[in-house]
Amino acid sequence: MKLRIVAVGHKMPAWINAGFAEYTQRMPRETRIELSEVKPAVRTDGKSAVHWRELEAARVLDAVPARCRRIVLDERGKALSTVELCRRIERWKAEGDDVAFIIGGADGTADSLKMEAELLWSLSPLTLPHGLCRVILAEQLYRAVSLLAGHPYHRE
Repeated sequence: MKLRIVAVGHKMPAWINAGFAEYTQRMPRETRIELSEVKPAVRTDGKSAVHWRELEAARVLDAVPARCRRIVLDERGKALSTVELCRRIERWKAEGDDVAFIIGGADGTADSLKMEAELLWSLSPLTLPHGLCRVILAEQLYRAVSLLAGHPYHRE
């Protein structure tokens, strides 16, 4: 099973890259996290945020394999506990599915991506910096996979 993070944005600060790398390196070989960075649309000619989101959505779709579940991160999405995330990963793994977690750009995520997603997932009701979402997401994926494996990282 592959867990993909498809994130609009590039050139993250070193502390974001270090935090993200910390958790991706801990993942077991059979459940790796892969990052695909999508270049943001260049905002130069006064078009609407909807226009920029749709341009970025097309780039995101190019980065997501066809047979891959799509989970869009959105502060208005469904909140999941770590145990609920763990159960979903267990089910996806049993069904042999890869999963793409999509983090939108500065103007958010296109409605078209949200409508096609299996789940809109909220890491927090707060609006978080997109780079920080990568770190939090990687940590939560590591925590859920550790819980599945009976590793003592997660405590309740």
